[in-house]
Amino acid sequence: MQEKTSPSNYISENRRELWNLSFRDLFYKYVRFIPVFVVSVAFALLVAFLYLRYTVPVYGVGGTMIIKSEQQNSRADKVDILLENTSNVNLQNEMEILRSRPLMQRVVDSLNLQFTYYVKGKIKTVNIYKQGPFIIKALQLNDSNASFSIKVKFADRNQFRVNDDPKLYSYNSEVKTPAGTFIFLNTGYTAASNDYNVTWQPTTVVAGIYAGSIGIVPKTPGTGLLAVGMRTYNPFLGADVINKLMEEYSKYSIEQNIKSSDQILGFINPRLIEYERKLDSVEALALNFQTRYNLIDAEVQQQEYFQLISDADKATNEQTLRLNVSSMIDDYLADKKNDTKKVIVPSSLGLPDETLNSLVTSYNKAQIDRQQLLEANVPQANPAVQEATKLVEQLRVSIRENLRNIKNSALSLKADYVRRSRIGEDQLRAMPAKVKDLAQLKLQVDRVQELYKLLQAKREETEIKKASTLSNSGIVDRAYPSPKPIKPNRKMIQVLAVLVGLAIPALYIFAAEVLNDKITTRYDIEKLTETPILGEIGHSYTEKVMVVNKTTRSMVAEQFRIIRSNLQYVLNKKEKATILVTSSFSGEGKSYVSTNMGAVLALAGKKTVILEFDIRKPKVLSGLGVPKGPGITNFLIGKAENLNDIIRPVPEHENLFVLGCGPIPPNPSELLLDPRLDEMFDWLKQHFDIVLVDTAPVGMVSDAMTLSKYADCTLYLVRQGHTFKKQVALIDEFHKESRLPKLSIIINDVKLKPGYGYYGYGRYGYGYGYGYGSYYEEETPPHNLFERMLNKLDIRRLFRKSRKK
Repeated sequence: MQEKTSPSNYISENRRELWNLSFRDLFYKYVRFIPVFVVSVAFALLVAFLYLRYTVPVYGVGGTMIIKSEQQNSRADKVDILLENTSNVNLQNEMEILRSRPLMQRVVDSLNLQFTYYVKGKIKTVNIYKQGPFIIKALQLNDSNASFSIKVKFADRNQFRVNDDPKLYSYNSEVKTPAGTFIFLNTGYTAASNDYNVTWQPTTVVAGIYAGSIGIVPKTPGTGLLAVGMRTYNPFLGADVINKLMEEYSKYSIEQNIKSSDQILGFINPRLIEYERKLDSVEALALNFQTRYNLIDAEVQQQEYFQLISDADKATNEQTLRLNVSSMIDDYLADKKNDTKKVIVPSSLGLPDETLNSLVTSYNKAQIDRQQLLEANVPQANPAVQEATKLVEQLRVSIRENLRNIKNSALSLKADYVRRSRIGEDQLRAMPAKVKDLAQLKLQVDRVQELYKLLQAKREETEIKKASTLSNSGIVDRAYPSPKPIKPNRKMIQVLAVLVGLAIPALYIFAAEVLNDKITTRYDIEKLTETPILGEIGHSYTEKVMVVNKTTRSMVAEQFRIIRSNLQYVLNKKEKATILVTSSFSGEGKSYVSTNMGAVLALAGKKTVILEFDIRKPKVLSGLGVPKGPGITNFLIGKAENLNDIIRPVPEHENLFVLGCGPIPPNPSELLLDPRLDEMFDWLKQHFDIVLVDTAPVGMVSDAMTLSKYADCTLYLVRQGHTFKKQVALIDEFHKESRLPKLSIIINDVKLKPGYGYYGYGRYGYGYGYGYGSYYEEETPPHNLFERMLNKLDIRRLFRKSRKK
């Protein structure tokens, strides 16, 4: 059992087919214009050639330099910080210095770039830096702030005229002009032309121009490498400017370093004298303070004072002990009770006095001797006892006298040691203030001395640095003139010319297609509606309306025959049928199609009548060459009773008749509502096989809608390049809502325009055009020169031949 294809699948397949055909159509659309593309590309390449030939080339010149930092990893000393003279380099600052106008002024002065030399050609003027036959040296300028130019024209190899002056000048001779006095020097180069132009500009102006053209970028991030580049019309000029700029920067950095050293020395020398005077003054104050307060070494002296106090206290204690011991012995000797005791005098108890010790020893011995005499029972009155007693008394008196001396000496020494202790204590109490004052004085001395030493060391360092000053930059890669310009880029210009040559016609064709809001191809209709297309009718170049007869074999006549064949499937092979012909608006060829469709149906043996129902603008009779007479309106208003009397045969066309409109009424729409209209159609259907109704445009009036009830099918005219695409939506609405019976579309006035169709127009490939061989009759081709050229150069003919094979 065969599967049925659903309507949605059919529609999707049809859409895919249309999409694929659109690409193919696009190919043929543009391949038709290959000659135009070739001419456009050729013209664009010619323009590119002229541009490359006469445009002054721009050259790129570049060099590499390094900016060195002497102390990138070390800390700046105090004087450098004070003077803001650190050796760390800021690359951005150095780049701005390289681009600065003052530095470029040095380059301009060094290379004498105030003068610019040009050689005049037929079209362009070229800078001939260092390549001209002469250079100019200014002996005197009347106004150094005003720019001027000098025209030089050579009369021969060694003589020339200046500023159109008839006088001839030679090399090395003074030339006076309104701008000043100059001398022309021969360079030895051969003159490339007779006409030269020399311009002079002030240094500041030239420096500004060149400084603006300098480009500086870090070559490698994190390093001191800089790429210095320049774009110029003369590569030799650019190379000299770049190299001289790097050299002048090196000189500038040396000058800046020397200037910096001079500034440092100018700061240091006066301060050295001042600090030397301050140092002498502060040292003198410290020395006087030490001398006045006997401050040699404060710590040692403090220890001595402590020791003095300690020794004095110890000595005081010793003298007190000595004094106490002396007093105890003296008290013992002073007591009379101890004279007769048999107790000897105690020892000196450690008193360090030899006399006292000798006397005490003698006293004890005398006591012992006396005691022995008494113990021997020698009477006290005995002279020996008396002598011994006297000796004891003498020795006791001597000891006491000695003890008094010892006590006086001890008291005196004790008082002296107490005084010394007090002096030591007083000195100790006064020491902190003195030490503090001395420390402050020494601090002042140290500060001044430190600054003095620092300035001395910095002066020596600066003197050494000044004597051995080097540039903080170096040239890594010098600039060399490049023979290859960067502008214009020959390859890029040529490629761009080809692209522009292709783009301009492509954009024109594309824009014309996009902006076109009218029906151009069959696919424009099929994309907008599912209404079936019955056929296409090509453009006829004959002036006759009737193009179909028994003998014609033209393309248009055959297309009407194809539509006649297709119409059988619409009418389901009905023997009799009423066909309604309408369109969206006037001018789409309803009357033309109605006339020829009637003729082609009549040729098939069908008795056919054409009704001129476009009452407002009737054209059928005039197109057939039939004179006007009574017609439809006469019958509808009752002035013509018999239709057979007003229907007229078409001359030279068998089975073809026409029923004219008749007089144009004031109310055509209301007239079509007359009941006699039913009577008319009934009679026509009985007496004719085919009734063709040429009605008014359905998009403008309601006549077609009124007459549609009598029709078996509707032929809706769409004219190529005339019907708007938005009006196809109206056709789609009629088709979907079945407001017109069996609606079909006929595409009228199809022309073989560039890019439309494969071998003609339409999906089926029957095509039409000029030169059909012997298959169709040829029509007179158009007289449009552009169309004829395109058809002559049409590359699609190659595809046609291959398809025919």
